[in-house]
Amino acid sequence: MAIWLEGNWRSGKAYDLHTVSSMHIGVDEFGHDQFETTRSEMGELVYQLKYRNDKSAVGKIVKLLNAVKGIEIFDCIIPIPPTNKKRRFQPVEMIAVALGRKRGVTVLTDIMINEGDEELKGVTDPVARVEMLRSALKLTNKNAVSGKKVLLVDDLYRSGATLRIAADLLYKEGKASAVSVLTMTKTRSIR
Repeated sequence: MAIWLEGNWRSGKAYDLHTVSSMHIGVDEFGHDQFETTRSEMGELVYQLKYRNDKSAVGKIVKLLNAVKGIEIFDCIIPIPPTNKKRRFQPVEMIAVALGRKRGVTVLTDIMINEGDEELKGVTDPVARVEMLRSALKLTNKNAVSGKKVLLVDDLYRSGATLRIAADLLYKEGKASAVSVLTMTKTRSIR
């Protein structure tokens, strides 16, 4: 189920929704809300990779992405850099590298970096989120994407702020000829 994503990019697509349903089932002993969540197939694979450290999910994710046509036309794939730099491995980078290998597209894993220290998922104020992103995302080599068709890859589309700022950076500073985005999943609500 492809979901079209609107933004400052040429084309954008999420492979599927992240969750199919989520039902509140109570509060735990620490006062945290608890939910029974049903994820889409892609959503479950992303969850297993990101939060259960199941690296075998990468191959399954890339296999599902066989349904996405046209990836071969891009000059390069750039994974959105992580905000959580403490992970033993970076899920988005792993997906991008495997996807690039499968489709024969160069993957630039170190061209865009995140110099921020705070994870974005805890920042709910949209203005603060954008300001944080603008100061955190940087290009390490502005000439590497000049005149190129770039595919930005991320695991989850929530508000699109990260992708919009990354695309803006690639267009304005990197002089990319075209930027498109592909995310594995999209949330059902914007938080």
